[in-house]
Amino acid sequence: MMGGFGGHGWGMGWWWIIGIVIVVAVVWMVVKGLNQNSTNQGIGKSALDILKERYARGEIDKQEFEERKRDLT
Repeated sequence: MMGGFGGHGWGMGWWWIIGIVIVVAVVWMVVKGLNQNSTNQGIGKSALDILKERYARGEIDKQEFEERKRDLT
């Protein structure tokens, strides 16, 4: 009699730990991927693109747009 601690008793106990580690790793990768997508939205836009967007939204008027555009080029 081994009292449930011999043979398969310990080996079966490790599988649930491995499963939890795998689930945590998958969740971490998904969250990290989502965060990268949300932070990369502004990357790759030139200053002129941002200026055009601000003008299109009405944040700046035509005169300010033209002045800043001249400064950029």
